[in-house]
Amino acid sequence: MTIALKRVYEAAEDADGYRVLVDRLWPRGISKVKAKLDLWLKEIGPSAELRKWFGHDPAKFDEFAEKYRKELNSNTETVGKLVAICREQPKVTLLYGAKDPHNNQAVVLKDYLGKRLS
Repeated sequence: MTIALKRVYEAAEDADGYRVLVDRLWPRGISKVKAKLDLWLKEIGPSAELRKWFGHDPAKFDEFAEKYRKELNSNTETVGKLVAICREQPKVTLLYGAKDPHNNQAVVLKDYLGKRLS
């Protein structure tokens, strides 16, 4: 089982495996057809309050990650659904819309899932 990260704006590939959009909001400028999703799990994204507070500011990323993990800990049903998918699928690609590939919720979520699955 492998978990990968990819920006939703990048072209879909067969090697992506099961494609899950993990943003609470639909990404601007991309159609549902072009996104080629298997699942949009918007409930797994950070709350609107946390997302707005973070504002994709790299200086706030560590604190954002800590707060997001707390939200994930209390979101047992949705996290359980994604954990089950990761166990069933040989490869899952978490899709995100953020421009920064290092400081976004998908990075935190991948790490969180890795710990839950090990």
